[in-house]
Amino acid sequence: MIILGIDPGLATMGYGVLEKKGKDFICLDYGVVSTPKGDSLPVRLQKVEEGVKALIETYHPDEVGIEELFFTKNITNGIAVAEARGVILLTCLRMLGEKVYEYTPNQIKQAITGYGGAKKPQMQDMVQFYLGLQKRPTPDDAADALAIALTHGMTSQGTNQFKIK
Repeated sequence: MIILGIDPGLATMGYGVLEKKGKDFICLDYGVVSTPKGDSLPVRLQKVEEGVKALIETYHPDEVGIEELFFTKNITNGIAVAEARGVILLTCLRMLGEKVYEYTPNQIKQAITGYGGAKKPQMQDMVQFYLGLQKRPTPDDAADALAIALTHGMTSQGTNQFKIK
């Protein structure tokens, strides 16, 4: 099974692509799709869409895991991220059908480290460990996307609990 993990963002959208074979995970790719701050919002959203399309066309994922949005302080930035997330969801739906699942930040931290309050370095260390990577995955958005893909691969088997409805 090929899993695409996405950490939604407008300026930087993280992605991680894993292949799950039994209980093992193989990292196929990870990185970010970036959009220039100087571009207009519609152009940036189009670049996010093109990035997601390219990932789906390249890796043909069976399922997608995406982080659920959680706002604490910067609501203005949160609105732009929500718009990007909407584009990501629509693109995945059009290309893959309803094979999209969402996880809260705490669910991801719990699945990867066993602790819902884990910090980024601890998360990166565990992602590195699970995937047998030579170094910590960077940037943060890509590491988060790998954690989302791992979470999906470890928790979703046989359940629709995390399916977006």
